[in-house]
Amino acid sequence: MHGANLGTLLRTCDAVGACLTVPRFSWVPEALERGNTLRRPACVHWTGDPVGWLERQRERGLRVVGVELADEAVRLADLPAARTPTVMVLGHEQHGIPPEALDLLDEVVEIPMVGTGASLNVAVAGSLALYKLAGLL
Repeated sequence: MHGANLGTLLRTCDAVGACLTVPRFSWVPEALERGNTLRRPACVHWTGDPVGWLERQRERGLRVVGVELADEAVRLADLPAARTPTVMVLGHEQHGIPPEALDLLDEVVEIPMVGTGASLNVAVAGSLALYKLAGLL
């Protein structure tokens, strides 16, 4: 939603040894550059069809974890570290993960919040979940 968040998330991906897959939207290259302070190129994959890309990852046998508020969600503290190749799906800060992508999730994780906000920005939420999946928290 805000320009620097995607580049910040890219830095977190680099910190935990992950790649970032992003849609080919016109605003994405600038958003990646805006928050990215890495001195070397980071691992970024581009897709014109995010849902199709996600379907292909599932077909390859990858575990797909979404960060979303849902009845069946596990708390972030209870999320086990990834022991097999895993894809983490993040949605829009206001609208969440699109329904067509929700159907492709193997599990859903939520980040507990005690304040009045409904969600964290995508860079913060993604960073917390990435560190947990990487076994670094």
